[in-house]
Amino acid sequence: MSSADKPNYYSVEEYLQREATSLVKSEYVDGWIRAMTGASIRHNCIKGNCFLLLGNALKNKSCRPFDSDMKIRLNWGGKRRFYYPDVQVVCDSNDQLSVYQDHPVLIIEVLSPSTRAYDLHEKLDVYLSIPSLQCYIVLEQHQPIAYVMRRSNQEWIREIIQGIDATIHLPFLGCSLSLKDIYEGIEFTETCVQEPDPEYLMQ
Repeated sequence: MSSADKPNYYSVEEYLQREATSLVKSEYVDGWIRAMTGASIRHNCIKGNCFLLLGNALKNKSCRPFDSDMKIRLNWGGKRRFYYPDVQVVCDSNDQLSVYQDHPVLIIEVLSPSTRAYDLHEKLDVYLSIPSLQCYIVLEQHQPIAYVMRRSNQEWIREIIQGIDATIHLPFLGCSLSLKDIYEGIEFTETCVQEPDPEYLMQ
């Protein structure tokens, strides 16, 4: 690879300055900037349903949801990262002038072909290192299936919750999310379009 082909390395300050004026959102991974791709209508409907459900459930409470316009700042292996989760819930918010959050208690990502590997592997490892995080939920697009990682003392418990009548309980927030409501307005395919079980499930 020639020097002209090598990606540029950016400091955190340079990244945040670029994001403040950029028309395209990008994530920051250990000094490298990764542009985000657009999402399908299906992806946005599921994400929007989650945000609205959590907003209604947490109204007048100290915790509040944020959509994918809000970054989270992370420390991984001694280096900084900034991601844009589809949905996050924060109970200990940064200052209102901040452009990122540090202490999410819940993160939700909706899988898509372009982000699947990131959400189930790279981001899984990084998210589960967040001290404040209580639950990480990954949602399929084409079937009512949720992969749920819950904090239990110092360990993480993995669940697969599926079926339109199933419910994801979030006792640390005092609410629940039904898959029927999460997938409201979604037409399902006969099978998931990605790899069949068990190849793509969280290990």
